[in-house]
Order: sequence, then C-alpha cells, then structure tokens
Amino acid sequence: MTTAEILSRAVKAKGSLKNLGTEEKNNAIEAMAKSIEKSAADILAENRTDVEQARGTIGEVMLDRLALNEARIESIVKGMRDVALLPDPNGRVLTRVERPNGLVIEKVAVPMGVIGIIYESRPNVTSDAAVLCFKSSNVCVLRGGKEAYRTSKAIVNAMRRGLEECGINPDAVQLIDDTTRQSAGEMMTAVGSIDLLIPRGGKGLITACTENAKVPCIQTGTGICHIYIEKTADIEKAVNIVDNAKTSRPSVCNACEVCLVDKETAPAFLPKLSERLTKGREHPVKFIVDEEAAKYIKGEPAGEDSFDTEFLDYILAVKVVNNTEEAVEHILKHSTGHSEAIVTEDMAKASYFVNNTDSAAVYVNASTRFTDGGEFGLGCEMGISTQKMHARGPMGLEEMMTYHYVIKGEGQVR
Repeated sequence: MTTAEILSRAVKAKGSLKNLGTEEKNNAIEAMAKSIEKSAADILAENRTDVEQARGTIGEVMLDRLALNEARIESIVKGMRDVALLPDPNGRVLTRVERPNGLVIEKVAVPMGVIGIIYESRPNVTSDAAVLCFKSSNVCVLRGGKEAYRTSKAIVNAMRRGLEECGINPDAVQLIDDTTRQSAGEMMTAVGSIDLLIPRGGKGLITACTENAKVPCIQTGTGICHIYIEKTADIEKAVNIVDNAKTSRPSVCNACEVCLVDKETAPAFLPKLSERLTKGREHPVKFIVDEEAAKYIKGEPAGEDSFDTEFLDYILAVKVVNNTEEAVEHILKHSTGHSEAIVTEDMAKASYFVNNTDSAAVYVNASTRFTDGGEFGLGCEMGISTQKMHARGPMGLEEMMTYHYVIKGEGQVR
C-alpha cells in the first residue's frame, strides 16, 4: 500500500476507535499482547535478519538497540499490559465550572485523532507507540527505519491480528511500508490526515521534522544529558550514579554524555571514576577531557564540539568547573533540554540547580537513566519531549490527548 492509501485508511478508522469503551480497549490490548507472545518466534526470526543485514552498517551499540531476545519480547508485552491497567484518559473531565447564568462548562479530554510516529531502529517503539495510541483512542501510523522494518512489520501484524480477533478495525495500527525519505516527507506534509506527528530518533530526524513539517509536531529525543558532581558529593554515590548513567545502556537518549565536576572534588573523584569505567570492562569508557580534568585522568583533549555531541556510545566528556553556578551556566549553554542531575549533600545547592537548569527532567542524587515512561509509572512512553508546549518529558497517555469544551445549558441565550 502507498503512504497516501495508509493515511486514508487511518482517517476512516478514527470514528470507530473514538467510541470504544475502556473495557473493550483493555480486552483488545490483552489480545494484542497475547498475539505478540504467540508470534514471538516469527518476530525474533525477522529480527535476526534485520540485525545481520544491519551489521557493518551501524555500530555495535546501535545494533544492541535493534536486537530483540525473549526477555525483550517479554518486556514489550509487559509494557502493553501495564498500559491496559492505567486509567482511560478519553472523556475525562479536566475542569468543571458553573457560570452565574446557569451554564455548566466542562473541559473534557479527547483524542488527537491520527498520530504519526517516525522513528529509527528500535523495534520496541513499535509496540509502545501503538498501545499508547490505542488506549488513548488514537489511530497510530508508524514509520520505522529500514534497519528494523522486518521486525516492526512482524510486531504490527501480530497486533493487527489481535485487534481483528476482538472485532476492531485493524487499521487502528498501521505501518508505512516505504522506508525512504519520501514517506517521511509525505507524513510531515499530511495536512488533514495526521493530527500530530512525533519524530523519535537522532538529531537529523528531529531537525528534519521540526523544519519541514506542516502538521503539528512534537520535538523529542536528542539527549545531551549532564551530571554535575558538586563539592560536597558522596564520592562512592557519585561514581555509582555516573557509572549507571553512562554504561547501563549508552545508546539511549537518557544516558549521560557530560560529567561536570567541582574543582574541589575533582582530585578525589575523577581517578575513582576513571578506574570504575575503564578497569576490567568489556567496553571501557573513553574520556574526552578539558585541560583541568586532564590533570587527573587520561583522555582525548576536548575539541570545539565535544560538549555539544550526543555520543550514544561508551564516550564521556568531562569538564571541571569552579562552582554550581558555573555548572548551571554550562548546562544552559550546551544542554538539549532532556535530563540533568546533581550529586550533592548540600540541599541549598541542589535547590539552586533544580530551579536554574531548564530541562524536562532534573535529578538530585539519582541517575538520568530514570527518564523513561515505564520508570515514571506511565506504562511505556511515546518518547521524551524536550519542548515546552503541550508535552514535556516522558510522553504517556495524557500527552496523547487534546481537549474540547462541553457546554450544557437550559435554553440560555446571550
């Protein structure tokens, strides 16, 4: 099917989906989850083909984002079932006002309609996006990257079979077959078909969408995340946090890319950090250091773009700063507005950091890796919004909604 044909079918599916009740939707989500479980062998077979074809064209860290296994299939299904347990946002009364003339004005949550998602080589996004759209009564049109096309197609086919078993129009979940730039461009300009476009991927994809989209678009994803080690920080705690934020999964947008260290704690902290992240590691971390940090750890000298790069790899940029104010100033200049953290035992410094950084998620004594829909209790996520309008941070069911006003009267005229 062409992209235009898929979008046309999506528009036609809007009405039936909008009128589904909560129980019907939850039953359908369970059916889709079971269908994925039944199709696990086929999904994993298609994924192995995707991984082998991508090998050599993308790095090992990015291959890890692409690869599925039985545990990751289980995680996909668990995320879907977690969403089913969440309250249904459709039709929720957000505010209610009774005017002096007797009019009752309610602000009511309603679905966007058709949500388009353009994403790259992460197959779990396929199920996450589809189930969030479905539970919020939105039609989902997915356009994945070519590296994960077979995997995404197998997942979507399984979900569509689950919908059909429940007598629900399977066009509620669709995957664009064309993985070229042409289909992405068609989605960006699909005025009248797509009500909201969400790009989820690297800087190039995000920039292309925000610069070229003629439909409403949410900016997501790019994460130059900072952790600042303040002078009162517990060093062991700080090393553990940076280790987790950098190495637990370096290919994701909530991984730490820059570590800022107060000059008073740098002599004690940096050698311990270097030892933790390099000794006996299958993937030792490469440090990119400014002149002051180079006094305490070995690394490549920082260049002009070192603190403006989302590495998505076992690479960490390190800079020594004079105080919290300088750390905040650096973050405001270089951050992408995703996630920042301070490690400190001084709550006044923590308060200053929280109040003066300007990102979607700000942490005190915790890893930036928690910026995630599942960790925030959203079941799963559509992406991490780094903008300030409508949605910010991990996007769950609530962010898939808009609202309208319902006004009830008894014959009032103005």
